[in-house]
Amino acid sequence: MIIVLGSAVVREEHFSEALALSTEHVARSRAEPGCLAHAVHRDTENPLRLVFVEQWSDQAALREHFKVPASRSFAKALAGAASEPPKMSLYEAHEVPI
Repeated sequence: MIIVLGSAVVREEHFSEALALSTEHVARSRAEPGCLAHAVHRDTENPLRLVFVEQWSDQAALREHFKVPASRSFAKALAGAASEPPKMSLYEAHEVPI
């Protein structure tokens, strides 16, 4: 499984638009093959920071997600609304039984 953690600090005047775009992106991504989970959250310590948490079945599914034109447009729009470069980290993981 691939875990994606991302974040963007958005300029205040663009926050509402960025949140709406992010919510739309999350809903669209959840319908893609291999998407196990996809969410956007608002940071409680910095309310202008959006945090993305994603789970993908494998790297191939994530690569296909990155090729979707709407995903590319979203990333470009979010970067344009951000006050600093957005961040993204990818992790390969497996579930550990508890």
